[in-house]
Amino acid sequence: MIRSDILKDIAPILRDQLVVCNIGLPSQELHMIDDQPSTFYMLGTMGLSSSIGFGLALAQDKKVISIDGDGSVLTNFGTLPTIANNARDNYILLIIDNGSYGSTGDQPTYAGKKTSLAAVARACGCENVVEVAAEDTGKALQEAIEGNQMTIIVAKCKSGNIPVPVITMDPVVIRDRFMKTVRA
Repeated sequence: MIRSDILKDIAPILRDQLVVCNIGLPSQELHMIDDQPSTFYMLGTMGLSSSIGFGLALAQDKKVISIDGDGSVLTNFGTLPTIANNARDNYILLIIDNGSYGSTGDQPTYAGKKTSLAAVARACGCENVVEVAAEDTGKALQEAIEGNQMTIIVAKCKSGNIPVPVITMDPVVIRDRFMKTVRA
C-alpha cells in the first residue's frame, strides 16, 4: 500500500471529523478521494499540519485529526514535545510514514532508514503511540477516535504517488468552509 491507498481506506472514517491534512500530494489525494468541508487542506506550509491541528485541538473540544508525513514531522521536530507536554485527549496525529518526501520527488527520509518516529514520539513523552502496517491504519484510527486519549499513529507504507489534480479551490474558501464546520 502507498499513501493514497491509506487515504482511500480511511476517508469514510474521516468524514465526520475535523481534519488538518499535510501539504502537497496528501492534501490533493484526500481532496480527490473525498472532499469534505471538515478538512483543512494545507497548501504551502511543510511540517505544520501537526502544529495547526494541535492548536485547533487546544482551542475547542471536538476531536481533531492531523494527517502528516514522515518528512514533514522530521522538518518540524518541535511539534512532538509540544504535543507530549500539552496533551489534549481530543487530538490524534496520524503520521503516514512512507520513508520519503513524497511531494517533492520521493527523496528518502531518515524515517526510511534508522529513525523511528514512534520511538521519537515516545522519547518526547507521548504516552499513546501506535505503529501499524498500512493495512491496519483504519482500525487504529477508529480505535483512537473512540478512545479518550491523545494518540499518535505511525502508519508504515511504501513510497509512491498517484497522479492527482491540484486543488483549484481558493485558499480563502478552504479556510472559511473549515471554520464554519469548526463552529457548527
